[in-house]
Amino acid sequence: MKSSLVFALSLAAAGLVAQSAWADGDAAAGKTVFAKCAACHTAVEPKNKVGPSLMGIVGRPIATVEGYKYSEAMTSFGAGGKVWDEATLAQYLLSPKGVVPKTKMAFVGLKTPEDVANVIAYLKAPVK
Repeated sequence: MKSSLVFALSLAAAGLVAQSAWADGDAAAGKTVFAKCAACHTAVEPKNKVGPSLMGIVGRPIATVEGYKYSEAMTSFGAGGKVWDEATLAQYLLSPKGVVPKTKMAFVGLKTPEDVANVIAYLKAPVK
């Protein structure tokens, strides 16, 4: 019951992020937060690591990076052409396993909507 409440609160917080916060996200701060993700992902090159490349993820169909073997759970989650828009990313980044149970991503999620907004701003920024 407690985990359901935490997940519901996370989704509510993500809803707040989805409404406006990523518009105010700071890409430079997001690059710093992304360091938590960098052991498994890259956002600046189309290279898969333990996780798929996140370069160009915003607006990309879910579970479609060429050459990456997604879990069945992620493939099912992306079925029907679902895309990684800001709202979906916000929810997922707060609680990956809450959004996609049985995903193989081990990361528990970012702690704050501000971190989520900043990472989304970073992921949306042109690659330099």
